[in-house]
Amino acid sequence: MKLDKSNFSEWFDTVLREAGVFDYGRYPVKGMGVWPPFGFKLRKYVLNIIREYLDSTGHEEVLFPVLIPKTLLEKESEHIRGFEDEVFWVTKGGREALDIPLALRPTSETAISYMEALWISSYKQLPMKLYQIVPVYRYETKATRPLIRLREVSTFKEAHTAHATFEDADEQCAEAIEIYKKIYDRLGIPYMINQRPSWDKFAGALYTVAFDTVMPDGRVLQIGTVHHLGQNFSIPFEIRFHTEDGDKDYVWQTSYGLSDRVIASLIAVHGDDRGLVLPPEVAPVQVVVVPIPQKDEEAQRKVLEEARRVKEALEEKGWRAVLDDREELTPGAKYYEWELKGVPFRIEIGKKEVEGEELTVARRDLKRRVKVRKEELDQRLREMSAEFLDNIKKRAWDFMKSRIKRVESLEEAKELVEKRYVVEMPWCGREECGLKVDEEVGRVLGIPLDSESAAEGKRCPVCGREAKWWVRVAKTY
Repeated sequence: MKLDKSNFSEWFDTVLREAGVFDYGRYPVKGMGVWPPFGFKLRKYVLNIIREYLDSTGHEEVLFPVLIPKTLLEKESEHIRGFEDEVFWVTKGGREALDIPLALRPTSETAISYMEALWISSYKQLPMKLYQIVPVYRYETKATRPLIRLREVSTFKEAHTAHATFEDADEQCAEAIEIYKKIYDRLGIPYMINQRPSWDKFAGALYTVAFDTVMPDGRVLQIGTVHHLGQNFSIPFEIRFHTEDGDKDYVWQTSYGLSDRVIASLIAVHGDDRGLVLPPEVAPVQVVVVPIPQKDEEAQRKVLEEARRVKEALEEKGWRAVLDDREELTPGAKYYEWELKGVPFRIEIGKKEVEGEELTVARRDLKRRVKVRKEELDQRLREMSAEFLDNIKKRAWDFMKSRIKRVESLEEAKELVEKRYVVEMPWCGREECGLKVDEEVGRVLGIPLDSESAAEGKRCPVCGREAKWWVRVAKTY
């Protein structure tokens, strides 16, 4: 099997399947896939990082039902309009028609708001910061893609917070952005932070901030969102609290989400023509030990003993290690398989390693071997893990930055977006100009929050008026 990342679509589907990350297209429901054991472990280690940052900032994990009554979903009118074409409805229980249709959860603002109205009564309970990691269901009508565009988003982290003031909710959005930055930095995934234009914000939000990354084919993938909901849900759901001065007010809310796209971007931005390249912290297998076959029986026994000793010593130090002692495969076939799965480190044990003081360690990020003294193996692997992450992170950031260009005319913008660049162009801020860019150039990602956004002295290339901001535009998934 030959992999070619320049054909990204085929590469992505093949790597997911052959590396055992996500089995897609064979389960008999469109837009739904299966997490096999290897992929499920990868997912688990990524979720551990997400949970760590949420738990350490005062968020509490909850679990809400997957079914939402239509009456709840319709309480916030803008929200239901934003989702009405994507909802899966349960209309029968057995052979009986239900009195009220039940939606398979597309997102949980309405369900959580309903319960918050029962739970919250005093300012002393605020802020309330909840999150859950659950499947959500959306009747995606575009071409579905594994982990990128699904009808069952099986890994949806949604946080929902309630606050006493607009400013507190605003600060919570800022905290959410910082949490997401830390998560993506820890995974080495590069990101742009963009405030979505008014016509593309979350249904029911005052504003939406999105994290976007550039995939290997130059198209942009949204990998996280943060929404200030204002009181748009708390008023219809009657989420009121007694203020510190004795009055009553409606809470101010935020919500923010991550999905399977975290895994998709992790695989896409770091992988190469050999398969996955996984940061050591989240790799299901961090070290594989491969014994080199010996013709002499006694020498072979000693090699296997040394290989087992190394593997067990690694496990005692907390490494996720595997000994590949399969006799039916050559070392080369084993190397190929474990490189495909993105294992960061491979230790090759032969006669020299048995008799000497050093081990041969192959690094997946650099595609080269290094010698490590046996007594320093744990320490050196930890040092190399940090180097590994820094290396793949720099490579990914350099690629993304190379795909972002500033232009000042519609013609330049069209030309570069067609070539799959992200363009930054001046914008007057008027919706009609933004919608024209959406129609003629590419999707307007929004105003950059991670770089200089004021476009002083520039002109909007659509209407010629004075520009207020730079705005990012790209082809997207």
